[in-house]
Formats: sequence, structure tokens, C-alpha cells
Amino acid sequence: MIGAVLGLLLGAAAGAAPPPVAQRVHASGELRVCIWPDYYGISLRNPRTGQLSGIDIDLSAAFAADLGVTPRYVDSSFQTFVDDLLHDRCDVAMFAVGRTAQRERELRFSRPYLESDIYAVTTRSSRVVQRWEDLDKPGVRIAVQAGTFMETVMAGALKRATLVVVRPPDTRERELEAGRVDAFMTDYPYSRRLLDSADWARLVAPPSAFYVMPYAYAVKPGDKAWQGQVDDFVARIQRDGRLRAAAERHGLGAIVRTR
Repeated sequence: MIGAVLGLLLGAAAGAAPPPVAQRVHASGELRVCIWPDYYGISLRNPRTGQLSGIDIDLSAAFAADLGVTPRYVDSSFQTFVDDLLHDRCDVAMFAVGRTAQRERELRFSRPYLESDIYAVTTRSSRVVQRWEDLDKPGVRIAVQAGTFMETVMAGALKRATLVVVRPPDTRERELEAGRVDAFMTDYPYSRRLLDSADWARLVAPPSAFYVMPYAYAVKPGDKAWQGQVDDFVARIQRDGRLRAAAERHGLGAIVRTR
């Protein structure tokens, strides 16, 4: 009889829903943060020192401090972060995640805290791409990073040029430097990486707003209380100046969303 009761209790426990995220975060003493460690100005890992830097490293540390816990960073990417969240590998994705319609069907988001248009990067010596209008011409090859919102946008926007989807370990920069593509598409934060470090790179901006994307923090669905805590954090840093200060430290003041 006792064995049967224990069996029923164990079976119920095995089928029980996991505890709410906030409860688990406080019980473990750590906030698991998904990042893409190759995102300049956002969440970049120095290859020599292993040190992380960027606006979302600063702000995730601030969020963890507000919760009274320690941040633990989980390497992710735009290709894998949805699965990472849905399979509980991290509690929140904090690396300037674009709020696309597809992602909003799978995840839940905070209010936006940054926003960026799409830009092209080409070489200073390029004779193929001089202006934005040169991107969509026959024979032109345009690269995008796999999994980014630029992949979907440019797949719909390019009518005559060829879209090249770049997947790790290849990079858009290497494809451009090697001459295998004529330009690659990126956002404001990543464009700063090239302009700050590569004297061969040239930025091509759209003549007017092309596709401005709001960036936010993402969590898995099913825990409205946790989503609310993440959203409340963004509202606080917008009000108290921490967002603006972190953005200015990392050269992103131009793309801050203050409300």
C-alpha cells in the first residue's frame, strides 16, 4: 500500500510542471543568460582574454544584481537561442534580439530597448557596390548571417541580386574580404565593429528608413510573471538612466529606445 502511494506521488512529481523561472533563479542563486558572444557592442567575448563586454553584459549584470543573484552566461546564437530558451538552457536571452513576427509566435518579449535599421558593408575598393541602389543588381552577391532577421528581410527584398547565407565557422567579413560576396548586410551595432577595426570596410546606409527592427529581451512562453519581471527591468533602466549610460559606453547611444 505504502509502495503504491509512493509510486503515485513520484509519478505525479515526474509529470508536474517545472517551478516558475523566478523561483528557480532565486533558488539556484544564478541567472542563466543566453548571449551571442560575437556581437560587437552587445555581448562580445575577447578571443585572447575570454572577457565579455557590451551593453547586454552590463545590463544582464544589472538585472542579476536587481534580483540578488549572479549572472551565468550561456553561449547561444540567432540560430539556436529559441531552442535554448524552450529547452531551459537559459532563463532569458539578452543580446539585442529582434522582435520578428516569427519569433513572437514562439517566444515572449520585453518592451524594446534598442532599435536598428539594416546597413550594407562593402570594401572601400569595391566598384560593384557604391550606393544602396547597387545592392540589388544582377550578378551582385549579398551575404547575410544565418538566423538573423536580415536573412528573411533580404530574401524578400532582393529581386535581382543573389543572397548568400553565411553559416559558422564562415563569417561575412571573410567572405567579403575573399571576394566571394560584394557586400553583407548587418545592423548598427555590428557595423561599428567593422568601422572601428577594419580600414578596408565601408558602410552603405539606406537613403531612408529601410527596415527598422526593435530589439528586446526574450523568454520562453508560459510564465507571465517572469516575462513581467524582465519587462519591468527594461522599464526601470529606461527611466533611471542605466540604459542610456550603458549604450553610451558601448557606442550605441544613437539606437536607444527610451520608451
